[in-house]
Amino acid sequence: MSDLCSPTFEDLATRLGFSCDEAGGLVEFRNPLALENWTLPVLELTIVVGAVLALVYAIVRLRRHGDPTNLVLWLGACAYLFIIEPPLYFPAAFGIEQHVDTMFAHNVFTVEFMWGRLPLYIVAIYPLLATLSFEIVRMLGVFRKYGVLLGAVCVGFVHHAFYEIFDHLGPQLRWWEWSLENPINQPFFDSVPLPSVVVFAALWPMSLALCVQFFVGRHVDQGESFSGLQLAWRTIVIGVLASVGTFVLPMPATIIGMGSTRVRGFMYALELVVLCVVAIWVLARQWSRLRRGESDTPAHTNVFVQRFSLVYLGVLAVLWVTALPDYFSAVDGVTDNGDPIGSLWYVVACFVVAIACVAATFTVPRAGSATDAPTVGIRETSSS
Repeated sequence: MSDLCSPTFEDLATRLGFSCDEAGGLVEFRNPLALENWTLPVLELTIVVGAVLALVYAIVRLRRHGDPTNLVLWLGACAYLFIIEPPLYFPAAFGIEQHVDTMFAHNVFTVEFMWGRLPLYIVAIYPLLATLSFEIVRMLGVFRKYGVLLGAVCVGFVHHAFYEIFDHLGPQLRWWEWSLENPINQPFFDSVPLPSVVVFAALWPMSLALCVQFFVGRHVDQGESFSGLQLAWRTIVIGVLASVGTFVLPMPATIIGMGSTRVRGFMYALELVVLCVVAIWVLARQWSRLRRGESDTPAHTNVFVQRFSLVYLGVLAVLWVTALPDYFSAVDGVTDNGDPIGSLWYVVACFVVAIACVAATFTVPRAGSATDAPTVGIRETSSS
């Protein structure tokens, strides 16, 4: 695979401590105790276990309650991943090297795919965080009360909070390395490209949630059912259209900021601010309505999402605490080991938002647990 080792990727791999030419094959396994540092296997185990449990929950939800929404969400996130990621890893193989150079390189983890480009935990984090954010919004009854679009905006907001806690820590702990010179990554927000903060943390999950709810969720809410073939083509369409949405939603920043990194950064930030303001208003209003009994009680509670959200936040909190000594001793945004640091104040804000959103699901009236309730009709158990 040396012919696919671009100079940029080779440089990033070298900085991370491995060689592009020696990076396995289609699938490769490593000793988890021999990775770059102890945080890599801890992160990997947390994310992979969470994704597997999310898949199990989705299957159980479908079999017991006839609700395929979670399974379509899980598979749609994976479809999105395999549409978006390969061209970013191998731009030359897809004939786009003149337009898209290598943007980043992941470090090597226990399980790797695609010649060291794609760790298993990256495959897992897409459906896991999509499930956590979508179900938090769904448990609060936002889709039912405010519709597909505003519900999707709220999913993007919640996902952004969960993802940025992880996104601002990765470069310091050598989970991945960004290409600093790539114009697509510009401008940077400390150690993270602002396009990542906006597009991959907020807009793509918004796009995915909108497609899932439009093609499946809203129909399930109305008591409709789907055959296996209908779900299959809808899942494929969701993956494709969510990918298209990733390019369409940031277009104001892409077009207006075409000639200026500063303008592009301002437009990205403006899009994120608008999304956050709308989502905070909707979520706060809906939570308040539920607490006062002015809105219908959500029809199910996803206990798995409530509990694993706390596990995820707890693990990331521990990883952040262990990284703080190097963070505070950093000079000009770089640690003594030569690793860039993220934005601590932004991460603290994201922790506050994520914890508040999870806490909200515990403080609203419950109509019963989706995992414990007896099997009943789709309309009753899936209307949120």
